[in-house]
Amino acid sequence: MDTVDCIIAGAGVIGLAIARETARMGLETIIVEAADAIGTETSSRNSEVIHAGIYYPQGSLKAQLCVSGRQKLYAYAQDRGVPHKRCGKLIVATQDNQEAALAAIVQRAQACGVDDLRMLSAAEAQAMEPSLSCTSAILSPSTGIVDSHALMLAYLGEAEERGAFLSLNTKIVSGQIRPGEIRLQTHDATSGSDYEISARHFINAAGLSANAIARKLEGLDPKFVPPLHYARGSYFSVTGRPAFSRLIYPVPEPGGLGVHLTLDLNGSMRFGPDVEWIDEIDYRVNPARADHFYGEIRKYWRDLADGSLQPTYSGIRPKLSGPGEPAADFVIQGPDVHGVQGLINLFGIESPGLTSSLAIAELTVSTLKSS
Repeated sequence: MDTVDCIIAGAGVIGLAIARETARMGLETIIVEAADAIGTETSSRNSEVIHAGIYYPQGSLKAQLCVSGRQKLYAYAQDRGVPHKRCGKLIVATQDNQEAALAAIVQRAQACGVDDLRMLSAAEAQAMEPSLSCTSAILSPSTGIVDSHALMLAYLGEAEERGAFLSLNTKIVSGQIRPGEIRLQTHDATSGSDYEISARHFINAAGLSANAIARKLEGLDPKFVPPLHYARGSYFSVTGRPAFSRLIYPVPEPGGLGVHLTLDLNGSMRFGPDVEWIDEIDYRVNPARADHFYGEIRKYWRDLADGSLQPTYSGIRPKLSGPGEPAADFVIQGPDVHGVQGLINLFGIESPGLTSSLAIAELTVSTLKSS
């Protein structure tokens, strides 16, 4: 049986950012990933937005890690040549009764350290974006977009430069918590072989699978594994010349940020995600959901043509709160909570996880050092 310093479950943006940190610490690190490539789930099925840190409750991990993570991510992308753009965002009110909601967003954001927002009149917003329809708006100049796959490759490259090893097609079947070690039984889908590996530290950053993996660990009290809810978000695209140069967001809706307009680094427009609660992982996009999209998008872009929306892709948020419940915070759970030395579980890492990835990695490793 092989023994290493650290095993990380999950080769998404969070697992890879953490692997970069543990490898930089000099820990012998193995990243185990059940899929045949990195970042095939939440990390690549999102809007690729660098969030400013606007929407989250003061004092929450989401607020703290998004604000610090955004600053770290811009600096990292610039330093490592990761494609990105600080394009800015408008959050728009489309009816008068949403004005108070915009004011509340500004107040919450300022309390969390986002100090560059600016309220705009309808005329000021439309001067920036002539195709926009709104009654007022908030300008967030520090919102941007990033190539998420290039970012993950950069994290992986740094980790591997320091000796980390990536094992794809490797599923964690079970695990046992023992004094001074955590043993994992894994199955290699490529060879069909089973392997056992031991580590002093195990970091569970498996996203949609994190809760299930935690339940497989003998010696971890099940009460420390929260229930998981799947919220699918579908995206639709529009071809042709983009009508906007900034991201356009409506006032947030329960479970998500509403059907917003994002741009990729080529300027192509895509809309989404919506919120659809599902019982199992299923990435199929129902073309009929476009009917809802047309109505939502036309609240701020009246010129959207009939028949122009095309289904593109979907993502699934690993939510710790279900329909109608208050949004849950990130959970980065170490020995101070569950009492197991060397174990850190990350649960409910949804948006703004991509933006926060470097900050999440630093917090996780600081928790590791103290365990």
